[in-house]
Amino acid sequence: MKLFVCQACRNVLYFENRACERCGHRVAFLPEKETMSAIEPDGATWTTLADKGTGRMLCRNAEYDACNWLTDASDTTGYCRACRHNGIVPDLSDPAQLAGWRALEVAKHRLFYSLIRWQLPLQNRQDNPEHGLIFNFLADDPNSGQKILTGHDNGLITIALTETDGIERERRRLEMGEPYRTLLGHFRHEVGHYFWDVLVRDGGKLEECRAVFGDDSVDYGQALQRHYADGAPPDWQQNYVSAYATTHPWEDFAETWAHYLHIVDTLEMASEFGMEVRPKVDRDGELTARIRFNPYEARDIRALIDAWLPFAFAMNSVNRAMGMRDLYPFILSPAVVAKLDFIHGLVRDVAKSESRSESKARP
Repeated sequence: MKLFVCQACRNVLYFENRACERCGHRVAFLPEKETMSAIEPDGATWTTLADKGTGRMLCRNAEYDACNWLTDASDTTGYCRACRHNGIVPDLSDPAQLAGWRALEVAKHRLFYSLIRWQLPLQNRQDNPEHGLIFNFLADDPNSGQKILTGHDNGLITIALTETDGIERERRRLEMGEPYRTLLGHFRHEVGHYFWDVLVRDGGKLEECRAVFGDDSVDYGQALQRHYADGAPPDWQQNYVSAYATTHPWEDFAETWAHYLHIVDTLEMASEFGMEVRPKVDRDGELTARIRFNPYEARDIRALIDAWLPFAFAMNSVNRAMGMRDLYPFILSPAVVAKLDFIHGLVRDVAKSESRSESKARP
C-alpha cells in the first residue's frame, strides 16, 4: 500500500480516509490513477484535484459509508471498480450487519488495490455471467440455524459476516490452530482460488502448476476430510506456508497466493516509509535490508524475499517487545519460496501482457 497526500494541503492520508483531517477536503480513491485525490463539489458531480478531472461520481456505496472510491468517467452502473463485483450484501437496516459489511468492504478494497496494481483480469458477472468474480456477504440465519461458510465456487466468493466479529474470529482461529486469521487474509486466500481458475486452468499453466504444487486431480472432498481428521504432517513447514496448505494443491496455491499478496503489499508500505533494517549484531548482513524499491515491479522473487525476511524478523521482534503475537508467524522454506516464485511468474506474465497490449494500442 502507498502513502497518499491531500492535494489541497499536502497532509498524509490513509487509504480509508473520507476526508482530510487537516483541511477538511473530501477525499476519494481514483482507481485508474492508483491514488487518493482531494475532491471538490461541482454541481451533482465532483472535480478531482489529483488530475483536474471533472464530472466524477462517488460510488453508490458511499451512501452507506462503505466505499470511498470514485467511479470511472465512463461508468453507467454507479458503482466503482471494486463494488461492481458485489452480489448479495447483508441487511443494511440492521446496524450490526451494516457495521460488519463496512468492515468487509475495507478489506475488499485493499484486495482490489493490489489486483488493479497488477492489472490482473477482473470480470464481473455482467462481463462473464458464468465465471465473473462476485462476492456474497452473508449472515447466519438465526431462524433456521444455517451457518454461512466462507469459500469459493466458480468465481463466487462467499464471506461469512460472522468473521467480522473479532471474538468469534479469534475463537475460530484458536479452534483451528491458526497463527493468523484476518478479514483481509480471507479475501486474499479466496481470490487465489479464482485466479487459479483464470491464470492456471484457463491460462495454459496447469502442468507447470502441478509440477510445483502437486496433482490437483486428487479428490478434494476426501482430502479435506483427511486433513480435519489427521491434521497436517509433522514436517509440513519444510514444504508448505501453512498447515492448511497441506490439505490439497488447490489450498496450497490459494494459501501461497495470499502470502504473496501479504508480502508485496506490506513491502510497498515499508518502502513508502523508507524503512531500513540494519541490526547492530548482524555481522554477515543476513538480517539487513534497505527497502527502497517498488515490490509490484520486482523482477524476481529473490528481491522480495531478501527484503521480506529481515523486515519480518524486525517487526516480529517489535511486536514481541509489546507483548503481541508475531506480525508474520510463518516460515518461508526453500520449497515455499519456489511456490511464491511460481505465483510471481504468473502475475508478472499478466503485467507484461497488459503492457504490450497498451503499447500496441498507442497511436
